[in-house]
Amino acid sequence: MAASIENGVVAGEQPDRTGEPGDLARVLVVDDDVNNLLAITNVLEGVAQIVVAKSGEEALRHLLKGDFAVILLDVYMPGMDGYETAQLIRGREQTKRIPIIFLSAVNKEIEHLIRGYSMGAVDYVFKPVEPLVIQSKVAVFVDLYLMNREIQRKAAKEQALLDEMLTANAERLRAEQALRLSEQRQAAIIHSLPILFYVEPIGAAPRVPEFVGGDFAGLTGFSSDELKRSPTLWQERLHPDDRERVLAAVANRAHGLSIALEYRWQCADGRYKHFLDQSVLLRDADGRNLEYAGTLSDVTERKDLETQLLHVRKMDAIGKLTGGIAHDFNNLLAAVIGGLGLIERRVPLDKAQGKILAMTQHAAGQGAELVARLLAFARKQKLEPAAIEIAKLSATVSDLLSHTLGGLVEIGWDIAPDVGAPYVDEAQLELALMNLAINARDAMPGGGTITIKARGAETEANGELGLAAGRYVVLTVSDTGHGIAPEMLDRVLEPFFTTKDVGKGTGLGLSMVYGFASQSGGAMRIESDIGVGTRIELWLPRAPMDLPASGASATASPQTVSERLRLLLVDDHDGVRETTAALLDDLGHRTTSAADGKSILDCLTAAPEDVDLLISDYAMPHLSGSEVIRRAREIRPGLPAIIITGYAEGSTVDIGAADIIALSKPFTPLQLQDAIGRAMAAAAAK
Repeated sequence: MAASIENGVVAGEQPDRTGEPGDLARVLVVDDDVNNLLAITNVLEGVAQIVVAKSGEEALRHLLKGDFAVILLDVYMPGMDGYETAQLIRGREQTKRIPIIFLSAVNKEIEHLIRGYSMGAVDYVFKPVEPLVIQSKVAVFVDLYLMNREIQRKAAKEQALLDEMLTANAERLRAEQALRLSEQRQAAIIHSLPILFYVEPIGAAPRVPEFVGGDFAGLTGFSSDELKRSPTLWQERLHPDDRERVLAAVANRAHGLSIALEYRWQCADGRYKHFLDQSVLLRDADGRNLEYAGTLSDVTERKDLETQLLHVRKMDAIGKLTGGIAHDFNNLLAAVIGGLGLIERRVPLDKAQGKILAMTQHAAGQGAELVARLLAFARKQKLEPAAIEIAKLSATVSDLLSHTLGGLVEIGWDIAPDVGAPYVDEAQLELALMNLAINARDAMPGGGTITIKARGAETEANGELGLAAGRYVVLTVSDTGHGIAPEMLDRVLEPFFTTKDVGKGTGLGLSMVYGFASQSGGAMRIESDIGVGTRIELWLPRAPMDLPASGASATASPQTVSERLRLLLVDDHDGVRETTAALLDDLGHRTTSAADGKSILDCLTAAPEDVDLLISDYAMPHLSGSEVIRRAREIRPGLPAIIITGYAEGSTVDIGAADIIALSKPFTPLQLQDAIGRAMAAAAAK
């Protein structure tokens, strides 16, 4: 088949000498005679792909672009001859191993042949070229070239396979190491968690789980071997109150049901823990039952927190209810005490009648004290905190209790040297300690010792007692009495609950102490053992180091007003309003009263300069007492004012301004007169 030369490459049908299409060996033919190029191309076109060059320079350019199996190089060419071209080819690292066959029509002498071989030739062919000879020579080099290339290709493939195998082995090794590490980490985590994994055969009686993961001994105190040796151990140590329910639920699994149970289980040390037991039924591919798989988790801490939360919510709810009752009761007591005061002032009584009146007033006073205790539990009493010196507190409380405890009970103090000063209301703290000491005395009818310890402590936020992080003073009152039963510990703080006999206690002592500690920013904790005694801790906030300790608070002399005042009185409670108005009249004042804020504001608007003082209840419908006073002062700026409340909770009653005097129900005529004096003095000082 004829061939043509285009751009130095001979086009034509090429044989497949490698077994891979498009991967043929190439032969470079260099000759300045086009006819020679065509002749050689036609001879070799069945051997390889032929690339032609008409000069040494063109041949070098082809060599820069690719590799060749053999080079046919004419010796004599204008410009750069074959010897120079061969020398340059042999000088390049990339081309020095390509075989060169010199073509020559002259100079067949031995010296020319030697020169050609010295230039790197592997053979010498003389023109005219014998086709069979040139084909044979070129075919040998082409085959060698293709064989060498195939060897290199196979070596490369084998190396690639080897590299892939090494990479795969390395990745498999890393995966195995990572898997082992993950398994070890998972086992360590499971071992450290309060959770066990188990499997259990179907229909086992009694139930004997086989624990396959977790720290069984650490969680229960028993070893797995002990459980296997004693098949009834799990069932026997269920809490009696939970046993029937749990066994029934386990039996229901025979019907294909899974379980999720919470129950109490007695550990080796005798303590009960709360466990969450969850299991499911495993089946094979054909739906046949295999076994149960489950987890056993220790949820004791969560149950304790839930119990504490329920207790806090219960106490809070009772506190809100108690505070509301106390408010309403204060209104009733205000009317009763005010009415008794009016009778005492207006009605002449003989000795017997006076005694009855005094007894009634004393009973009303006891009712007021009872309300104060209710408010203390509800954390709504008015507190005046200060730094309290423990040494002086111990002396005061000991004096107060000296005639109360009796000769069979001794009291002792144990005060740490660095205890610090609690920052609380001194009078309420004294009352709290007295209540605790009296309760301790009642728990020791045959006599005993009451010990009051004082120490410093620090706590982190959200600890066991739910206190804010900081420094505290801990007062512990301990007795050697009969103790409190465990089932009653959660109830002794409820108001009106008492362990004493009927008629020997109101059930407000501990509840008052609890409310006082909580309102002061502290907490209260009770520990008791039957037959050993009870320990009650009061955690109270510690005063800053630079805050001086206070002494006994001095009682200010009551202030009085000699002149007759024109007063406005507003209270929605009819009994309180009428008795208060009557008391004011008896004190020599002229009073105009109303049942709502709008009516009293209308009176003030009609004659603003004819009013000297405004007295208003705090909690009223439509307009509160503070709002009535605010609007009244818009009508009459600087008007002296008193606000009265049955909540006795100065910290939450919004009185509106600092110069408004707060008066708590129930109040006596003397307290009412003092409030009027202080209100007028505050207005005069502005």
